[in-house]
Amino acid sequence: MLESTTPAQPSLGDVTTALRRGAPVLIRDDEISVLAVAAELVSEENLQRLRRISQAPMRVVLTRRRAVALGLAPRDELCGALTISVSDELPAAVIRNLADPGASLGAEPPGFGPKPLPAKGGALAAVKLAKLASLLPAALVMRTGMSEAALLARRGDIAVIDAALVHKRDAAAGLERVAEARVPLADAENARLIAFRPRDGGLEHLAILIGSPDPTAPVLVRLHSECFTGDLLASLRCDCGDQLRGGIAAIAEAGGGALLYLAQEGRGIGLVNKLRAYRLQDAGFDTLDANEQLGFDADERVYLPAAEMLRQLGFGTVRLLTNNPDKVVALKRYGIRVAERVPHVFPSNGHNERYLRTKATRSGHFL
Repeated sequence: MLESTTPAQPSLGDVTTALRRGAPVLIRDDEISVLAVAAELVSEENLQRLRRISQAPMRVVLTRRRAVALGLAPRDELCGALTISVSDELPAAVIRNLADPGASLGAEPPGFGPKPLPAKGGALAAVKLAKLASLLPAALVMRTGMSEAALLARRGDIAVIDAALVHKRDAAAGLERVAEARVPLADAENARLIAFRPRDGGLEHLAILIGSPDPTAPVLVRLHSECFTGDLLASLRCDCGDQLRGGIAAIAEAGGGALLYLAQEGRGIGLVNKLRAYRLQDAGFDTLDANEQLGFDADERVYLPAAEMLRQLGFGTVRLLTNNPDKVVALKRYGIRVAERVPHVFPSNGHNERYLRTKATRSGHFL
């Protein structure tokens, strides 16, 4: 039997890597397939490459939140994404500025022609793919017909992915328990680190298992999203470092439990985008509005991986160490019973007062 000569479809990790390099990727969809380049990485070089590959008109895809921030859409619906027609002669720098408010603070957006249209199919998936790549949620796209998409997929030099796979990844890929080791901690000497890897090659999440908690009783658990600046550098802009170390100490003092260290930096937007949000905060936006100026939702985190980690650890009922009511709701939605919410509050330090006040007044966090 002859072996198939059809190239294997790249994994989601391969496609996000290509997108982060500024390379075009093909997003296939039954309705609308597109060639896409991350908007923040558009250059004159990859614009020329796109034009050599296809003569289709170019459009920029933005989240509705970013389009509203640019004055390109009304504020009546803050969901989904929009596509905007752009001239083939539009400079790469202008396209990058459409995606990045930090690069265009105070600048008026360029004029556009027809009214923005709702993004569908591969165009909508392009924004979600950019988020999964920890890039700004915006893309430059060119629509391709079915026959053209089939030809592009056979070229071998363009990463290809189906839009359905991108949308499916919104929830979470399956997690595999891949490594564990005893790691004595300053506030919890009897601790183990257990690594869980998404099967699509995404970033690992960690469970810090402290003591020997009884899975038949409600287990004290903290869900902690990674924060490089707070956890490692002891940044005073947030309370994350206090929450991490305080959570470990509280679980140890209670006799055992688990802290889940989730790969969701900056409420799920990634470290680079969090730094961009900080710059916007310094310009006067609060922490939620800064995320929205970048085109993100106020909170992009997903807690299905946390629920799956708890199930694999054998914990079906928890006492949740949190001030965030959304975490309680999310775990319940994903099948984990929350027997009690345990407060987890730390004093402000003079640098994070506005941040903590915004979380309380706008996100409903408990104080």
